[in-house]
Amino acid sequence: MNKLISAMEAASMIKDGNRIMVGGFGLVGCPLTILRSLQQSGTAKLEIISNNLGEPGKGLGVLVKEKRVRKGIGSYFTSNPDVVKAYQMGELDIELLPQGTLSEAIRAGGAGIAAFYTPVGAGTEITKGKEEREIEGKKYILQPSLKADIALIKAHKADELGNLVYIKSARNFNPIMATAAKVVIAEVDQIVKKGELSPEEIVTPHLFVDYLVMKEEEIQ
Repeated sequence: MNKLISAMEAASMIKDGNRIMVGGFGLVGCPLTILRSLQQSGTAKLEIISNNLGEPGKGLGVLVKEKRVRKGIGSYFTSNPDVVKAYQMGELDIELLPQGTLSEAIRAGGAGIAAFYTPVGAGTEITKGKEEREIEGKKYILQPSLKADIALIKAHKADELGNLVYIKSARNFNPIMATAAKVVIAEVDQIVKKGELSPEEIVTPHLFVDYLVMKEEEIQ
């Protein structure tokens, strides 16, 4: 049951046109080692579900700069000027979701829920074209759930089976993304022997994790 693979092996699993989820809030909790290998792979036309699309020259920002992202689904893209420029030039399709709606859409995808009603954004431009319904006198919009071909997530620690432990705010979107993709690849800071993790600290059980990749040091 050896789940450990290289970052390049992980990147090779992602094909042109795939929909992938990428964990992280900014660059915190983002699988940067895997993304560096994905940059080298040349894969393109990607649809990426992530809170943001990296920063200029960092993380997903590299793929945006190289015009290899077809669409971004998330809630906070303006911290990266390259994303704004690509959108304005018609090179990148963007679907904006309120952050709580984004989180719930991913969670619902992992739970097998097709869609849900939310009042957030009802009657605004951000929900234009979506089904509306009034419930108990309040307006709601129908939000489809989100699922992906592959999820690239980041955890602090794993055991040999693939049970995952996160650290502080790096936990963010990673646990729910681990439930909502056909293949889950977790980048980790360290791997310990089976049985060394307390069941109380495990957030993502190993049954959700297909592969592990060891984090590499940042190249300056």
